[in-house]
Amino acid sequence: MSLKIAMAAPFRYLRKGHLQKSEFIFFVAIDRRWMSKEEANRLLARAVEAGLVSLEGGMISPRFDVAAVEIPLGFKPTPEMLAPPDALGDLVGRIARHRGVENAAIVAELNALVRDRFDGILQAEAAAVILARLHGVPFSDLLPVLKERVAQKK
Repeated sequence: MSLKIAMAAPFRYLRKGHLQKSEFIFFVAIDRRWMSKEEANRLLARAVEAGLVSLEGGMISPRFDVAAVEIPLGFKPTPEMLAPPDALGDLVGRIARHRGVENAAIVAELNALVRDRFDGILQAEAAAVILARLHGVPFSDLLPVLKERVAQKK
């Protein structure tokens, strides 16, 4: 949620429906001194990945209602917002909540699946998708990130 707040802030404070990329970087890095220019670029990339904004031709457009976002007094983005999402952990958590068990139980089931049925050659992300399907847990929103992680490990 704080990523959404961080993206809403420039639009609200500058009172604009669309921002140039340079305006966004200026607001986040120089005007508010929230982070460096490189980190501001990473923040923007994370927001694009998350589907919060679109970036076309150097123009940033919000894909959510900026006016509906409440920006707390003294808000400052956290470094965790710049980290890539942990899709595997999120999926394990979803399966655990769906089944009403601890995450550790799902991780144990995931490891047993990899070891017993696939002789250790299946990656954890793929095993998590199999478990999600077996238990009827939706995961389509995490699939692009999971696929990317699998491709990086090859």
